[in-house]
Amino acid sequence: MAQKTPDLFLSITAFALYITGGFGVFGGIILVFMMGNQSISGLGEAKGIGYLLICIGLCFSVMGVLFLRLVRNRTNAFIVKSLAAKEKP
Repeated sequence: MAQKTPDLFLSITAFALYITGGFGVFGGIILVFMMGNQSISGLGEAKGIGYLLICIGLCFSVMGVLFLRLVRNRTNAFIVKSLAAKEKP
């Protein structure tokens, strides 16, 4: 039976975090510059929510990049280990 690795799940999660962070950053920029001091459904001013979205979006993007690096290193180590096992007599 083949050994299951969670690399595909981790890479999809990392990519989703990266994309979500990008949407958050650009949504925050739109709220800060376009909406300004307007109230958003009684939650607060658009500027404050926009800054919050920018910060959270940047955190998600950084987390996505770190996850992608983790998956890349895990995948490279897995490939090297499998090639070394094939070369041994």
